[in-house]
Amino acid sequence: MRPYELTVIFPTEEELYRPAKESVSATLKELGGEIVKEDELGERQLAYEIKDRMRGRYVLYVYKLPPEKVIAAEKVFKLETNILKYLFIRAED
Repeated sequence: MRPYELTVIFPTEEELYRPAKESVSATLKELGGEIVKEDELGERQLAYEIKDRMRGRYVLYVYKLPPEKVIAAEKVFKLETNILKYLFIRAED
């Protein structure tokens, strides 16, 4: 398994944020990943409008996942309506 960092921007509304955040954690675990660290970075102003929103809540996940499962995770995140943006980065060992 390789280490990765995943940054996700969620809507600021609590009723949209909590289920989407739990969905991301569940998806990573479902795909055989191991979450090492989960940091809530707080609410921030976005540089440009995303899905009619100018603010978002940022969460940084550090986890380990088999490389072939990253594409499967991306497919799930694309379908999640309460994820504004996400970015996978392969972290250093």
